[in-house]
Amino acid sequence: MTRHQKRLSVPNSWPVERKTNTFTVKAGAGPHGEAGVPLVVLLRDVLGYVDSTKEARYALNNDSILVNGDAVSDEQRPIGMFDILAFPERGEYFRVFPDEGGRLALTSVDEDAAGSRLGKITNKSVVPGGVVQLTLHDGTNVRVDDDADYDTNDSIVVDNETKEIVAHFEYEEGALVTAVAGQHAGHIGEIDDIDVTLGSGDNTVTVASDDGGYETVEEYVVVIDENFTDDDADEAGDSDE
Repeated sequence: MTRHQKRLSVPNSWPVERKTNTFTVKAGAGPHGEAGVPLVVLLRDVLGYVDSTKEARYALNNDSILVNGDAVSDEQRPIGMFDILAFPERGEYFRVFPDEGGRLALTSVDEDAAGSRLGKITNKSVVPGGVVQLTLHDGTNVRVDDDADYDTNDSIVVDNETKEIVAHFEYEEGALVTAVAGQHAGHIGEIDDIDVTLGSGDNTVTVASDDGGYETVEEYVVVIDENFTDDDADEAGDSDE
């Protein structure tokens, strides 16, 4: 199977230039599905920390790069929304967050903020043994007590070391959200109204914000907390050198 794909065909969320070269690295199997960006693309094209796939492999083999608290060895490992990239030797930490154009950007955070990650609950089920399992937006699963009060579209914060849930934000009117897709991607505001559509249509949500607000489909918003608005506004560049 090829390890490359044409730049013109990559998802719009990928932070790569499409007309500079014909091919880029193809994401491997893992979380985030087709939206996941290969780690080497972020290291080379966004951060500029390596010049080649070979250099990326060397850095990964030395356990100098952590994703959500874990050392990774695959340069094609998909990276996506709300993942935490840590470079302990550099003292640098980043959260993957959609910018206003819908592209995934790296937002600088401090070491404490890098100790956990946000996840949107996309499914809730009971697995054998009667244990409640939450499926998050990136495909990972978290098991919780059977009496836990979690619902689809809520968000949770998972500690990167213990993998335990340390915070829970309900999807409800008044909740702080960010749009992660569509024409309003990257815009933050509070839910003003949730319109449940009967049948197969998409539920919609009206979000109030300082710039007048917007309406979008429920799938496109994620509940966050105020820490996301207080993070360092600096973002890594997205040049494609």
